Amino acid sequence: MFSSLKFLTPSSPSIPSTKNHRLRAIPSASPIPCLDTEAGVLRLEPRVEERKGYWVLKEQFREGVNPQEKLKLAKEPMELAMEGGIEDLVKIPLEEIEKSKLGKDDIDVRLKWLGLFHRRKHQYGRFMMRLKLPNGVTTSSQTRFLASVIKRYGKEGCADVTTRQNWQIRGVELTHVPEIIDGLNQVGLTSLQSGMDNVRNPVGNPLAGIDPEEIVDTRPYTNLLSQLITGNSRGNPAFTNLPRKWNVCVVGSHDLFEHPHINDLAYMPAMKNGRFGFNLLVGGFFSPKRCAEAVPLNAWVAADDLIPVCRAVLEAYRDLGTRGNRQRTRMMWLIDELGVEGFRSEVVKRMPNKELERSSNEDLVQKQWERRDYLGVHPQKQSGYSFVGLHVPVGRLQADDMDELARLADDYGSGELRLTVEQNIIIPNVKNSKIDSFLEEPLPKNRFSPVPPLLMRGLVACTGNQFCGQAIIETKARAMKITEEVERLVAMTQPVRMHWTGCPNTCAQVQVADIGFMGCMARDKNGKICEGADIFLGGRIGSDSHLGEIYKKAVPCKDLVALVVDILINHFGAVHREREEEGGD
Repeated sequence: MFSSLKFLTPSSPSIPSTKNHRLRAIPSASPIPCLDTEAGVLRLEPRVEERKGYWVLKEQFREGVNPQEKLKLAKEPMELAMEGGIEDLVKIPLEEIEKSKLGKDDIDVRLKWLGLFHRRKHQYGRFMMRLKLPNGVTTSSQTRFLASVIKRYGKEGCADVTTRQNWQIRGVELTHVPEIIDGLNQVGLTSLQSGMDNVRNPVGNPLAGIDPEEIVDTRPYTNLLSQLITGNSRGNPAFTNLPRKWNVCVVGSHDLFEHPHINDLAYMPAMKNGRFGFNLLVGGFFSPKRCAEAVPLNAWVAADDLIPVCRAVLEAYRDLGTRGNRQRTRMMWLIDELGVEGFRSEVVKRMPNKELERSSNEDLVQKQWERRDYLGVHPQKQSGYSFVGLHVPVGRLQADDMDELARLADDYGSGELRLTVEQNIIIPNVKNSKIDSFLEEPLPKNRFSPVPPLLMRGLVACTGNQFCGQAIIETKARAMKITEEVERLVAMTQPVRMHWTGCPNTCAQVQVADIGFMGCMARDKNGKICEGADIFLGGRIGSDSHLGEIYKKAVPCKDLVALVVDILINHFGAVHREREEEGGD
């Protein structure tokens, strides 16, 4: 039945007008540089050119480039994917590959263009594989296939739901990669262009198409974006040599589940002269040295121009972005340099008709909107059906969990699952008559609860140093343990979102959390070096989104329970459980 459900068309007359609720972001204060000088004209010369189907940095712009740019110049990474290089690579023993610098770079860096990340420090010879999953939509057959991959690796194999609505599977051995890629193709998945200087998974509304309150179904748009970026899963060299990684999302609900303020390009639904389309935000990003919220581009595109403008923005960034210090190569740095108007003009130059309309004041995202909770059972727009949001503790799954989720999706739903940026899973299209039976199943009853405790429901954690070589501290198990301890000490009346990230790369996006923990080394009360965390407070999501700020630096992990209890009492209305019990007598 649900395979024939129609997407909400962009021109649907049911889209409400909300002229009085305009989403605003802070504009860039950078001045537009003087471009009528010789230096200004040279600055706007594209730094890359096409050679033999790939985009390569021009000779005159190679001085002072970072090591990653030199690595790309030494050997085109996409040859591993598009010219059968991976087939040849897997035939060579890892020990032999390691003997040459070029081979070692293949293993540790270039394979990231295929979505393969060598866990050299903690799982030598094994890889994490990151999938593309536009809008977080997946199927039971895809889930079963991924489960079969990690199952063969025993305790080394597991899977994670990521903060960009996709799967990562762990434990992969290089010799198995070609057959895994074949299997991915057969079930309609790809891992192509999911790492390094590529576009990450396009994020959309996890309730797209089933949400009674949605503005627009984001699935068609995120699918189109993914097809553009990956060349329909065959590879698209036009966007494989960016100066750095790049994130995109399409907003489909008033809740802003997609977190547009932290994306390089965010499409915000807006009407203009009776036409449906999107206002554009650009430049949002996190890095160890700087975090910035996206700013308005002062541009609106009709829904049909979603792909052309994405291409134009990517080409402007690819052509003009700097390639020196990696901490200054994200797209916002280019926007700062050119100014918003200067950057906008470069986007306009790359549009098919050299035109780009100014932004609309008819934003469709309601400013005064209480963000909804998708965990639990909720009615769909389809009469007689509900979706069930399941809490996956810190996003970690084993093969048996994935098989069981696939079975539940088949037995109770339409064989579909949705992944969310909070590392949870939604099973849509469950008949209301089956809800009670669904909730009595062992997995939702015992492991992936639809009604988790208030503190646990907003818990997010990156990989941590269990697998990731960049992480300074262990995150997933520690996040669970500390949260459980805190829950025994205080009672809450509201959810509090806590994010844990193992290092300043902030993969778990601690700056958007109510309370964020960023791994670092600290000193305990005796002066001994130990694992610790910088604490962030005040991140907001939704239509009044903003980034949190440092609250306390270098807190030893052993002291975090007491500190979190104090924060919850002083900032979030928690009470000591002893006091709660006394009040009830």
